[in-house]
Amino acid sequence: MNHNYLGEEYVVVKALENGVTIIGLTRGKDTKFHHTEKLDKGEVMLLQFTEHTSAMKIRGHAQIYTKHGVITSESAGGGSK
Repeated sequence: MNHNYLGEEYVVVKALENGVTIIGLTRGKDTKFHHTEKLDKGEVMLLQFTEHTSAMKIRGHAQIYTKHGVITSESAGGGSK
């Protein structure tokens, strides 16, 4: 067990377009991609920060729900739909 680990935090991602990509990044000395998921419009994924996952990258138009509030990411083209 990693004693520097601060606990589990959950994030919900709802895809607002097809092809939203979620990339999990590792925790530790070197940050690396360790998992990738694709969501289509309307799909929802519940994610968890863990001892091994320190960051997530969301690419595409999606709503991200966290304990800090709701964030809407833009589509790859940068425009709104």
